[in-house]
Amino acid sequence: MANIASAKKRARQAVVRREHNKMLTSRMRTAIKKVLVAIQSGDKAAAVDAYRAASSLVDSSVNKKLIHRNKAARHKSRLNARIRSMH
Repeated sequence: MANIASAKKRARQAVVRREHNKMLTSRMRTAIKKVLVAIQSGDKAAAVDAYRAASSLVDSSVNKKLIHRNKAARHKSRLNARIRSMH
């Protein structure tokens, strides 16, 4: 447990930031799952719309340093490939 005032403050800030980062990460994952659900249902238009929203959130996560840019590129590439392979 922190004894110095500045260390106590840093501990409080870490809790707030962890919760905020968790919310942002969860929102990104949910958006990715929505794309996958739309692909499973076979609705290409819905999948493209969901992909557009998910892509924006993934890029936003990179800017906030929640995920690495290569991971973001991998997510976007795989989702886009699955959408393109739809009939």
